Amino acid sequence: MSIESIRSHYGFTRAPFGKDIPPQALHGHRGHAEATARISYCISEKMIGVVTGECGSGKTVAARAAISGLDASRHTTIYLGTPGVGLRGLYGSIVAGLGGVPRFHRASLVPQTTELIATEHAERGKSVVLICDEAHLYDAETLEGLRCLSNDGMDAESRFSLILLGQPALRRRLHLGPYVALGQRVGLRYQVAPLDLAECGSYIAAHLRFAGRADTLFSDDAVGLVHQVSRGLPRMVNNLCVQALVATYSAGKAIVDESAARAAVAEVAAE
Repeated sequence: MSIESIRSHYGFTRAPFGKDIPPQALHGHRGHAEATARISYCISEKMIGVVTGECGSGKTVAARAAISGLDASRHTTIYLGTPGVGLRGLYGSIVAGLGGVPRFHRASLVPQTTELIATEHAERGKSVVLICDEAHLYDAETLEGLRCLSNDGMDAESRFSLILLGQPALRRRLHLGPYVALGQRVGLRYQVAPLDLAECGSYIAAHLRFAGRADTLFSDDAVGLVHQVSRGLPRMVNNLCVQALVATYSAGKAIVDESAARAAVAEVAAE
């Protein structure tokens, strides 16, 4: 069994349910559309935004969609996706993203970071957009460092936007004592909702259309089972659908039915 043989079996022009879908082709279900709109608003207003959701709910995908619509001549986007590097690593990544060489000592690295953000804004006319992924894993020092970074300018103006993406624990954490100061600076919060049953069906159909199949390939029973087991989380929907396609191909069938979906559930559960 090979990817090419499966693609040939279904008549796909490309593999479905992958990560390489361009932002303009993403399925516009309610949770995705609202998260994207809110991130875009935070960026336009240079605000701090917090977008939370379960693992695989589409937070990063929404951020990617929002960033794709930015004018590169007016924005510098820095994606920070490694939460374990600590505050120094975070500041160093920002400095490197702005074309600088991070200074060794933290005492000089902090002002270097704020100076480069200010320079990007004042001299190049570009707003810095910081996307902090997996932010629920940030330690207290890192979150405090982000708050201090937002203090630059003495609240007179904001030179950058900050989007914190994370699991629901992040939202709860910002209400706790040590993090209240940062929480009070958050201008917009949004919790990404999972797909409902109808959205799950249209989501699957959209991925299949992008792969070259506009007809019905998944039975209603198969879609229902995928939705139930995935709890409407897009990443899990993707995984189950890929396994169901493989099971259907192995059985020599043309339509993904409930039995193929159950085989997919068993395969994913075994992992």
